Amino acid sequence: MTLICCEPVRMVGSAATALRPVYSLVSLEIVGRRRAEALLLGSRILIRYSARLHLSQNRISDDHSRPLYSVTQNASLPTFSLVGGGSSGTYSAIRLSDLGKTVVVVEQHDQLGGQTQTYTDPTTGGKIDYGVVVWHGLSIVRDYFASLNASLVYRPTDNITTKYFDFTTGKLDTSYVPDAPADLIAAFSGYVNQIAKYPYVNAGLFLPSPVPSDLLYQPQTMIGFLLGFAKGMGNLLKQPTLYVMKNFGADIITDILATFAGKGFLTTALHNNHLLYANAAAVLGNNIFSNSTIVSVDRSSHNQVKILVNTTNMKVYTMLQCDTIMMTIPPKLDNLKGCDLSRFELSLFGQFMNKGCYAGFVRNSGLPNNITIFNVNPNTLYSHALLPATYKIAQTSVPGLVVAVFGANQTIPDQQGQHQILSDLKQLQVAGKGRSNPEFVIYTSHTPFELTVPTAAIAGGFYQQLYGLQGTRNTFYTGAAWHTQDSSLLWQFTEALLPNITAN
Repeated sequence: MTLICCEPVRMVGSAATALRPVYSLVSLEIVGRRRAEALLLGSRILIRYSARLHLSQNRISDDHSRPLYSVTQNASLPTFSLVGGGSSGTYSAIRLSDLGKTVVVVEQHDQLGGQTQTYTDPTTGGKIDYGVVVWHGLSIVRDYFASLNASLVYRPTDNITTKYFDFTTGKLDTSYVPDAPADLIAAFSGYVNQIAKYPYVNAGLFLPSPVPSDLLYQPQTMIGFLLGFAKGMGNLLKQPTLYVMKNFGADIITDILATFAGKGFLTTALHNNHLLYANAAAVLGNNIFSNSTIVSVDRSSHNQVKILVNTTNMKVYTMLQCDTIMMTIPPKLDNLKGCDLSRFELSLFGQFMNKGCYAGFVRNSGLPNNITIFNVNPNTLYSHALLPATYKIAQTSVPGLVVAVFGANQTIPDQQGQHQILSDLKQLQVAGKGRSNPEFVIYTSHTPFELTVPTAAIAGGFYQQLYGLQGTRNTFYTGAAWHTQDSSLLWQFTEALLPNITAN
């Protein structure tokens, strides 16, 4: 059992002069069968137990036995504490630092970047991006990368043959005919005109009241193309048009059309999108608490937030005290354990549903090196695959290594996705396929993905209420749930939020 004592403590020996007069942190691990209980009261945890504990040289021990946990405390008081070091959290931290603010980032993994991940092949040294693969050709993207010394280039068009297979049988679907480029361009034009009726959708979820009924219905145009493009959205045919427009907006269409002229989407010159976050980590330095989780959050004060952080690989608890907390993680209740949520916050965050999105690199698939395969189902409307299912299996820059993208209408166990992908690869009857004994090199979950709420909630003013939380209880929010699952557009959203954050 672990007990945490957050209390101005009296130190003995040289430890007394080593600590500043702010809240020191004592973490106690009670082993064996001894019973203890801790009661959190604001920033103080009252500890009642029978064993006598000795505090010396910044360590806690039980009756002079082996040291248990180190005594730690925050050396400075940051202006902002950011929960989550993904796309939105890292951007917020860098930009607030640019504005002269003191920041601390609490990140559960060992590196920043969230869904922006890069695999390095141990044999060739080649790098392959997965998760976030491309960026929009926007000025905010170019400026952000330039500020962190990461060069961008236009992403080249893949010179790969695309085939459409029915993964339920493993056979080529000869009846499936993808949209011709000329037809797509014509469809894009009508789609953009439709999006233009709702300009507020491009900037966030600043919806009027009442919400236009067109945004609540299911999409009616470009469905075939969208089903192949918008991976991770679950069953697109059951999604309100609002979420489709958020996921596939005017900026994406602009970049798609620009690819015909050799421009369009951007990627790093070194084919390493994670370089952006490695450089950001170097700038933020010791202000990052990696491998760390939130134990508790206390926002009861009108001018201060207290956050108890557990850094697991060091067995250390730290109390952060700051003016403002920025929540950048998906606001699912499972993610917010330990946060002092109000009833209203609980009622809002509890409505979010999410989809499942997964990706993995696989070797020994037996597939030829010049083919990418999409999953289609000839027995469904628009030939869309029934989820959970593998969306596609694509070639990478490393010969013999393919990437599989898998989707589900909700979170599923990793084992389920892995099993289905390997089964699909074995079953595919592709001309020129060699011996197939597929195995994962790496598998990752991007879940919870694409947070949505029911249509009735949208119509009932959910997003107006959600946005009303900004700035309350010394808390601001950013991330995909507040706009869309798109890093480039999230940076725009966060940048627009910064004046309110810093003014607060």
